[in-house]
Amino acid sequence: MTAAGPHPRVLLLLCLFSSAACNMFAFTEEPSERAGKADGYCSRILRAQSNRKDGNSEFRLRVEGDPESYHPGSTYRVTLSATSPSYFRGFTVIALREGAEGDKDEDYAGNFQIIDEEETQFMTNCPPAVTESTPRRRTTIQVFWTAPPSGSGCVVLKASIVQKRIIYFQDEGSLTKRMCEKESLYGDATDKPLLDCCACGTAKYRVTFYGNWSEKTHPKDYPRRANHWSAIIGSSHSKNYVLWEYGGFSSEGVKQVAELGSPVKMEEEIRQKGDDVLTVIKMKAQWPAWQPLNVRAAPSAEFSVDRSRHLMSFLTMLGPSPDWNVGLSAEDLCTKECGWAQKVVQDLIPWDAGTDSGFTYESPNKPTSPQDKIRPLTSLDHPQSPFYDPEGGAITPVARVMVERIARKGEQCNIVPDNVDDIVADIAQEEKEEDDTPETCIYSNWSPWSVCSSATCEKGKRMRQRMLKAQLDLSVPCPHTQDFEPCMGPGCSDEDASTCMMSEWINWSPCSMSCGAGIRSRERYVKQFPDDGSICTLPTEETENCVINEECYTIPCMLTPWSDWSDCSVTCGKGLRTRQRMLKSPVELGECTEELEQVEKCMLPECPIDCVMSEWTEWSECNKSCGKGHTIRTRMVMLEPQFGGDPCPETIQRKKCKIRKCNRGQGNSDEKKRRKEQREKRRSKQGRTEGTSEHPGCRMRPWSSWTECTKLCGGGIQERLMTVKQRFKTAQLSSCKDRKEIRACNVHPC
Repeated sequence: MTAAGPHPRVLLLLCLFSSAACNMFAFTEEPSERAGKADGYCSRILRAQSNRKDGNSEFRLRVEGDPESYHPGSTYRVTLSATSPSYFRGFTVIALREGAEGDKDEDYAGNFQIIDEEETQFMTNCPPAVTESTPRRRTTIQVFWTAPPSGSGCVVLKASIVQKRIIYFQDEGSLTKRMCEKESLYGDATDKPLLDCCACGTAKYRVTFYGNWSEKTHPKDYPRRANHWSAIIGSSHSKNYVLWEYGGFSSEGVKQVAELGSPVKMEEEIRQKGDDVLTVIKMKAQWPAWQPLNVRAAPSAEFSVDRSRHLMSFLTMLGPSPDWNVGLSAEDLCTKECGWAQKVVQDLIPWDAGTDSGFTYESPNKPTSPQDKIRPLTSLDHPQSPFYDPEGGAITPVARVMVERIARKGEQCNIVPDNVDDIVADIAQEEKEEDDTPETCIYSNWSPWSVCSSATCEKGKRMRQRMLKAQLDLSVPCPHTQDFEPCMGPGCSDEDASTCMMSEWINWSPCSMSCGAGIRSRERYVKQFPDDGSICTLPTEETENCVINEECYTIPCMLTPWSDWSDCSVTCGKGLRTRQRMLKSPVELGECTEELEQVEKCMLPECPIDCVMSEWTEWSECNKSCGKGHTIRTRMVMLEPQFGGDPCPETIQRKKCKIRKCNRGQGNSDEKKRRKEQREKRRSKQGRTEGTSEHPGCRMRPWSSWTECTKLCGGGIQERLMTVKQRFKTAQLSSCKDRKEIRACNVHPC
């Protein structure tokens, strides 16, 4: 360091040392003219009188995913870490425009966001910088950094470290990260909404959603049974309306999409915005989440934009999940050259709606209170997260969205078309009959055209259909749901009808091996089948060999393939099963943190459930007042047998009873015969309500009606009575008494 003062970049770091460093140095004001100029931004340019080290590799400043460029407005996780056994007590992190010296507000790029207030805080005398909350030993800290808007150029993130009495700082090493603004894939779509759109006329677009979330691309804890994408909901809208955005809070509509997969409330919110919305964008749900494109076409929808409503937003839930979604927020389709973007392609990673605190696909509901802001998921959120990566690598995209312009209407400001295809598309759209479907009629998409009714070159016709899903205004009639057009048999069309119109190839999938030789694939789909109804023979999938890390022995995590799943831990019902893999790389290469065992739930046929009975009731009274009779007891079925369980035993039991011997006078055999005749006579008169019954020595009233059954099912009891009407003088008391009969009823199982 010369007498004239240190290099400006060095001075900048010195002025941004943490609060811990301030106690280790004697600071003096820099006598240059810039001292007063910096006052109020990051204090003053200060000179440190202490030892310091350059170029130390024990410490590292890392941006999640190690990107070489940044997306304007996107949020990144920034990590400052020390390699064991090193540590640090204090630190400072700051982001500057490349070449800036930090003496003006505009020198600072983007904004930091505190993750853990116990660990980090904004520097008191330099608000753009982040420092420690309390000096103590630590090995890592994390903060969020939101990239600056489009046009900010390259950015340099810098860090300083305080360890004991030594300051580590670097301009070109592991404590400095340089990133430049990422250029748009197609040049004419802006990264952030323009304040005002200068394009003329209107444009029509088709948005296509490619869900790439599968067990192959995201194997950790992938939910095999219920994986899906919810119905897609969105709109083209003005800058006055925000469906969702990073750093904002979820509306009730966004919350219902994120947690329940329901787009109803979101659509209601969109339609309430009136003139701020031009087109409502809707696509059906996808069960399962991924299928090859030759099996299920990617969902798509068409929408329009104009000068005042030139932004496009949508979202869809990744299910099952706590509150995770993907989508676009305020994608601007108006270009700086007063035209309409030709194509926008973006890979999508999931984001957290801030309404549920779960961290796995099937976490139980755990509402976040108070509600958090919307933020992108990262690979360091939680060790149990399916996207977790201890190295903080970028999350593999779960979906891709393609927005393609298919037509322009009205007078255009930039009259030079982008390419020949665009001219054809515009002309074809002008020739096409206008769609007269009222906005109050909500239809499904048209089905594919049916096969032609003619198999020869005679003219026939073919049909397509759509379904009327809702009629919002009953006073406005909805058009037809069927459409017909003339056709001829295969090979009879005047034009070359054998041509298949194919989409562009989707990007290559990740290599099937994380180390060594593997295979990767890519897909495309049929955008339009031949008019003559013939089958497309062009391939929809390609594969090629790929090699990842040829020198595999240098990788500490070299693993065998997963074993087959073990048998379920139970023989019936719900249980668990496991699978394992082994570490192949030598221990000397370092510690491997990849999981070596996975556990998942399994379900076998339900276990047999035996019949469950209640306790027996008490024995009833004997149904005879003398002589031989019977008594009964019952019990109920509490639980019917299921899945092959033991059947239910008897619900009623009878046994004989004898109170005492009946009186036997002269002519005993004749008396028996007479009694038998009387019993038979009484049975034949049970339904009658008048008359009397005879009994030795007395006259009896008729039998009463049977009482209500004591139980509705499972075995109950009924009673009836016969009472004495007149007792003769010659009658004995023992033979002339009131009588009662008992019988079982409702013996069927409950």
